Amino acid sequence: MNSHFRMPLAALGLLAFLSNCASTASEKEKPAVTSQPMEAPVATGALRPDTTGAAATAPDASLSNASTNAVAPPPTVTGAPVDAPITEAARPATTPTTASALVAAPSAAAASAERAKEKKMSVAEYRSMLETAEAAVKANPKDGAALLQRAKAKSYLKQYKEALPDYTAALRYQRANPDIFYNRGVNRLMLKQYKAATSDFAGALKYRPDDKDAFFGRGVAKMQMYQYKSAVGDFTKAIQLDSAYADAWEYRGISYSSFEKLAEARHDLEMATKLNPDAAKSLRKYVGNEKEPAKKPAAKGATRPAATKR
Repeated sequence: MNSHFRMPLAALGLLAFLSNCASTASEKEKPAVTSQPMEAPVATGALRPDTTGAAATAPDASLSNASTNAVAPPPTVTGAPVDAPITEAARPATTPTTASALVAAPSAAAASAERAKEKKMSVAEYRSMLETAEAAVKANPKDGAALLQRAKAKSYLKQYKEALPDYTAALRYQRANPDIFYNRGVNRLMLKQYKAATSDFAGALKYRPDDKDAFFGRGVAKMQMYQYKSAVGDFTKAIQLDSAYADAWEYRGISYSSFEKLAEARHDLEMATKLNPDAAKSLRKYVGNEKEPAKKPAAKGATRPAATKR
């Protein structure tokens, strides 16, 4: 059964939407890692990880074991690009131990509000944001805030590969900034680098443990890698932080359906539908309705879905 996985806006923060295609698979049917990634998921299904640590699309649910299911540990941030560690020779003359390195990040609520505001901006505004950031970086190449803004603007403009180096450079000067980790995690979701994305969301949570969107984003990344039970755990944390988080209820329900916890799946999807009527589609697709037998998630198949805005 092919499934279309919708990526809620709340999960993306700096992006308006992440769409992937996925097909659900039971824990027993979990595919082996191959070098050929599948299409990215859109709502329920699983992804096959590629050789770079990314996983092909196919959202599924497995967060109940968020801390036990192949969860990448929080990245150790040295302030240098991933594959270019800082050496003593390359270290700046003045180690950024004040200002930009220890900049205070906004609260989780403030960060969420900022993401909501940014996702409503127009393409013209994103371009203006990029131009402003470009000028700031040119004036001061070590300005972590400007590097983050430039990276975010590129991500909004779908320049995901170009944005990645800026996020990594920003961490050089603001190594404890959860917003950099979060936004790089979202960017890596768009690049289908799911394993790396889980590490980034973990990094965001290390410095801001009450960020519901970071839990949700990590849950989505885990679904892409067939880590459904672990994903359930992350969605649960997001719901504990915000009981009205419709997308978290929906994705947790989809995750439960992936390993045949149909009673739990129905409960979550019904709750999601109360909070967001659009979730009724997932309710019908994954657990059926009272007049129809519950549907078991398919083990194979993935098709490219059209982007669906949540």
